[in-house]
Amino acid sequence: MNVELNHTIVWCGDKQKSASFLVEILDLQHPVKFGPMLIVRLSNAVSLDFYEQEGKISLQHYAFLVGDSDFERIFARIRERKLEYWADPGRQRAGETYEHNGGHGFYFLDPDGHLLEVMTRPYAIEG
Repeated sequence: MNVELNHTIVWCGDKQKSASFLVEILDLQHPVKFGPMLIVRLSNAVSLDFYEQEGKISLQHYAFLVGDSDFERIFARIRERKLEYWADPGRQRAGETYEHNGGHGFYFLDPDGHLLEVMTRPYAIEG
């Protein structure tokens, strides 16, 4: 059986603001309107479909695997915007990056509070 993730909905208060934030930070192509959503396409054919919701947003975690040179450019944009970032998902190690499996990464928040992660190596999962 071959199963691939095709898309996921990112619930947000303002789809233009949230999609634009991600596009600018990760240097992605402009979002495309599809029905009530704004679609942000990633390199591996998966899309994040930004959909507005009134009231409380259920917060999620989205991790992005990037190359080393892309990581440096993304991290520079985070620092230029003076955004908070952490080395851990519990946000205890502020202003730090992590090292894992020969790579590095960090966590930061999008405008709605979703926890975003940028990493240069996938986790080594046994089993």
